[in-house]
Amino acid sequence: MSTPNGFPQHSRVCLTRSMEGGAVQDLQAKKAGKAAKKEAGGDGAPPKIGTPISETLKLLPEELKANMKIKSITPRPPRKPRLERAASLDEKSWRKWRRFRTSQESLTDPNETSSSNGSLQEASPSPPTRGRASPCNPCCQQDSSHSSPDALEASPGGKSRGGASDLGKRASEISSAFGGLLRGKGFAGGKPRLSQIMPARPLPPMELNVASHSLRTANRIDADCLDYRHYSQHKFGRVSSSLSDSRLQGNGTLYDNCSTDSMKSTFSVLTPIRAKDVRSRSYLEGSLLASGALMGAEELSRYFPNRNMGIFVATWNMQGQKELPANLDDFLLPTDPDFAQDMYVIGVQEGCPDRREWEIRLQETLGPHYVLLHSAAHGVLYMSVFIRRDLIWFCSEVEYATVTTRIVSQIKTKGALGISFTFFGTSFLFITSHFTSGDSKVNERKLDYNKTIQALTLPKNVPDTNPYRSSSSDVTTRFDEVFWFGDFNFRLNKDRETVDSILNQNPDTDVSKLLMYDQLTSEMSRGSIFKGFQEADIHFRPSYKFDIGKDSYDTTSKQRTPSYTDRVVFRSRYKDDIQAVKYSSCPVIKTSDHRPVFALFRVKVRPGRDNIPLAAGLFDRDLYLIGIRRRATRELLKRREQKDQRSSSICSIS
Repeated sequence: MSTPNGFPQHSRVCLTRSMEGGAVQDLQAKKAGKAAKKEAGGDGAPPKIGTPISETLKLLPEELKANMKIKSITPRPPRKPRLERAASLDEKSWRKWRRFRTSQESLTDPNETSSSNGSLQEASPSPPTRGRASPCNPCCQQDSSHSSPDALEASPGGKSRGGASDLGKRASEISSAFGGLLRGKGFAGGKPRLSQIMPARPLPPMELNVASHSLRTANRIDADCLDYRHYSQHKFGRVSSSLSDSRLQGNGTLYDNCSTDSMKSTFSVLTPIRAKDVRSRSYLEGSLLASGALMGAEELSRYFPNRNMGIFVATWNMQGQKELPANLDDFLLPTDPDFAQDMYVIGVQEGCPDRREWEIRLQETLGPHYVLLHSAAHGVLYMSVFIRRDLIWFCSEVEYATVTTRIVSQIKTKGALGISFTFFGTSFLFITSHFTSGDSKVNERKLDYNKTIQALTLPKNVPDTNPYRSSSSDVTTRFDEVFWFGDFNFRLNKDRETVDSILNQNPDTDVSKLLMYDQLTSEMSRGSIFKGFQEADIHFRPSYKFDIGKDSYDTTSKQRTPSYTDRVVFRSRYKDDIQAVKYSSCPVIKTSDHRPVFALFRVKVRPGRDNIPLAAGLFDRDLYLIGIRRRATRELLKRREQKDQRSSSICSIS
């Protein structure tokens, strides 16, 4: 049922307020409030529009209790506001109640946000101005019990109706009522309240953990430094305020546990170290489980959480050519794996005359992330070991030895070169060899192998990680992981015409028919050579013999049979420690009659002891600087050429 003015008789009450200026207006307001209270208690007439809103709200619960009917009336226009006046008592009570209401909203309304968003969502707590009154929004309903802030202040001990439990509920209802008023147009002098912006459709789910398992995490917190966050928070007071995990999560930032742990340092992202730990931490203790050991399990897990490292092993017979390839990226940095490897080992047979130039080119290609751990040569046999610069501190002293299989020759073109060292607690041996050539000289090649494993005197000073499984007659048994690569010169026992027909039938990767005639595969199956070694599956064309600069096999009068002379084999003391990831050749390098052959491995690494001869970060500094300088110069020249090419114009005259 509605009144003639269109307002519901029992459901809505229009609440307005006019502020009286000066002491006289305040006295008149109090008198009008008393008169309205008496009139309401007698015949149930509605309160006058000039009654202060605190007095009006104070009457509502009693009216509802008496089940009295309230009639809505048309509000009268208020008086003209005074321009300059002091704050009245009603204004002061309004501001005091406003602060109380804001605190109650933060406790009762879960949808309200913090002060950072409140400036956009609610109006400023200024007292209402005396403007033109308009009909109120349907937010003040008769059936909802309201209590005024005056009544709340009058009963601080919870003596109002409903007890202490109803106090919060009634305050929430008052907040809802005045929130509706603030959203309306009744207060022309206040700032408009903007509604909360919600998306038109639900947002798609987002994966928070973006950590990649293949990436290493070098900034994890030590187990003995887990309480560093609380210590630094108490001491410096910066961790929780600037880089706390809760702020990262609350802002929707993509994060993972590793990244947040690394950010907990007060000064940098490096692993924090206490001063007392620096005093007490002692290296060279010789214990695998010692806290803070340089080669121990904690340090290993920081750099290799899954304890697997990537190794690139390559072999190439350069045929003694002076000319080096213009670009080695396709050779050292193939595009198939997404990430570069942790270690690069390159063996060369019949190397170029300028060995230093070759090493500079390797450093230039690998870039500043890698350093030359060691390089050695035996005649025209070269080997270079590059490692990531972050890992150089965990290497032992590097040792090498050589074996000559052709004593008569003054130029050592045939023989073997071995380099060994210990990385954390895993010992490595890399051997590059050049065996006797000739299609039918299989026995001579087996003799070269036997002489190498007996005469290669390694290790020298670095202790064996497992001497109980070593043999004095076989150098490959004295190391945990062994990689043997080179020009082994094993051929295919088939004529040229048959091999060509097989290659023409399967031009891509199906070379299983060719491997049926491979000498090395046959000898390894018999156990006469490379005992205990394995080789990854071959899916590339024979690496020998090509016409220089072309993709065609030997077209000279000798018509040599294409063969898999360049190979990479491996063995391990422990089962499944070495896993072959890729085994292929590099057909784009055509400066020799051999194609480079490379293999990618995943190798398990174990923690070690500190009481071994350490390399202590030793690397070829001069080579590093020259290679990086050349790399920068090449990049600048490339950019200049591109700039000149864009700015130049070509005119054709017809």
